[in-house]
Amino acid sequence: MPKTKAIYPGTFDPLTLGHLDVLIRASKLFDEVIISVAKSSSKNTLLTIEERVAIINDSIKDIRNCRAESFDGLLVNYAKSKNADVIIRGLRAISDFEYEFQLALTNRKIAENIETVFLMPGEKYSFISSTLVREIAKYGGDVKDFVPPEAERIIRSRFKKID
Repeated sequence: MPKTKAIYPGTFDPLTLGHLDVLIRASKLFDEVIISVAKSSSKNTLLTIEERVAIINDSIKDIRNCRAESFDGLLVNYAKSKNADVIIRGLRAISDFEYEFQLALTNRKIAENIETVFLMPGEKYSFISSTLVREIAKYGGDVKDFVPPEAERIIRSRFKKID
């Protein structure tokens, strides 16, 4: 039986516990999962690409079939270069669906052999977004319940919020 390789793309600025929950679910469904961190020049990111990849690698060190790397350019071209069969997209709420559906159909038009699979995080993570985490941190709030420990450490140092 052929191995199934999945790409889980995003900016992950920062990686949240919701992202991690989706990744853990994906790791049980696919033989290999590449967490693909978009360099994304269109977004003004809080964390560097190197920090985002490092946070993910630290957070997934115990998940044997997952690894993180960065990419730049069109997602489907990157997925093809990795011989990926699947693109994973996380859905937190119905409001995410319309945009994600549009992306999935566009990707299918460009690369019809790559499927998009939507996964939902557990209910306790469904409200968490990277944008929300950045906003909380910006105003001095505690983000430890929303992000993995390494992300919290880097975010706290970024805002010089030392306990």
